[in-house]
Amino acid sequence: MNQSKTGTFIAMRRKEKKLTQAQLAEKLNITDRAVSKWETGKSMPDSSIMLELCEILGITVNELLSGEKVGMENVEKKADENLIALKRKDENNMTRNVLIAVLFSMMLFVGIMVCLICDLAISGHVTWSLIPVSSIVFSWLILFPGILLGKRGGVMCCVSLSIFLLPYLFLLASLVKVKEVFSIGTRIGAASIVFLWIIVIVFGRARRKPAALGITFLTAIPFVLVVNMILSKMIAEPFFDVWDLLAVFVLLVLAAGAFLCDYVMKKGLIPK
Repeated sequence: MNQSKTGTFIAMRRKEKKLTQAQLAEKLNITDRAVSKWETGKSMPDSSIMLELCEILGITVNELLSGEKVGMENVEKKADENLIALKRKDENNMTRNVLIAVLFSMMLFVGIMVCLICDLAISGHVTWSLIPVSSIVFSWLILFPGILLGKRGGVMCCVSLSIFLLPYLFLLASLVKVKEVFSIGTRIGAASIVFLWIIVIVFGRARRKPAALGITFLTAIPFVLVVNMILSKMIAEPFFDVWDLLAVFVLLVLAAGAFLCDYVMKKGLIPK
């Protein structure tokens, strides 16, 4: 299975169907950047949309993976070759993800050992090291599923964060003996989790990334206000100051830029 050959074949069939990359992307509910990556051989279509893509282009999955029209006499042979290639690719990706996850875990384990050894050498027993160790373990719990699952790991990272944030804040507040860490942290943490899930949903449903990015920037504005409201009630911080005004202005400018970019891409003014 040759990605470059498949990409060239997709581009050829798309043009034969008189479709732009943006139009094909819209039919598949993906970004036109993804289509561009297929056609340049940088990536392959996800298995979840292969059937729909083939239906739009008027080809079979076997022909898509082969990167060419397949005659009846070669159908079975090409199908076997493509299945073997897909299986090998999945195995290679999983092996790579496992290797990266193991290396990541080893690095964090080294960090834990360094903290414990330094603490024991300085204090004679475990004291302050429990704070960075708990933070390292928390980071591992959040990031490990994402590294292991690759592209599909973003949702699992959010799930892990939603599950482990509250216990982590409780443990951290107990270690530093400051109850406000838990009381304030849980409120800001809850708002942050909601914000992150909104981002995940927006990017998961958006057809074009610039539009999703624009929505994210706009959503960040009420998030900033919610955080300010929490802090103003709990530690008497001003609800809104000049720096917040500047942050809102920057977010609005970024959102406008993202939506402008999305409009230009949608109208096909950016050459593919």
